[in-house]
Amino acid sequence: MAETVTLTPAAAQRVALIAQKQSAPAILRLSVEGGGCSGFQYKFDLADAPDSDDSVSETAGVRLVVDPISLDLVSGSVVDFVESLGGAAFRVENPNAAAGCGCGSSFGI
Repeated sequence: MAETVTLTPAAAQRVALIAQKQSAPAILRLSVEGGGCSGFQYKFDLADAPDSDDSVSETAGVRLVVDPISLDLVSGSVVDFVESLGGAAFRVENPNAAAGCGCGSSFGI
């Protein structure tokens, strides 16, 4: 199966750091929910393990898992970790998004 959503090395490093602090596996779950200022919003959580139907990609030993419904909306995306004056956050560079918002946490199709 092709890897359809990937983590940048910066994002993988941040997930590994957070997981280590929480004594959890280095597995980041990306999901999409309705809502947000542009129609859909990204949600990030640490996961204990991938579900059987998840898409899984790995960068530097850190796994990114996405459920099949969310995958339809984020296929081909890259998850990055960006630090700026506004704070630090995971950002999704989503080629499927027709519209975004200033906060970078929601999108429209």
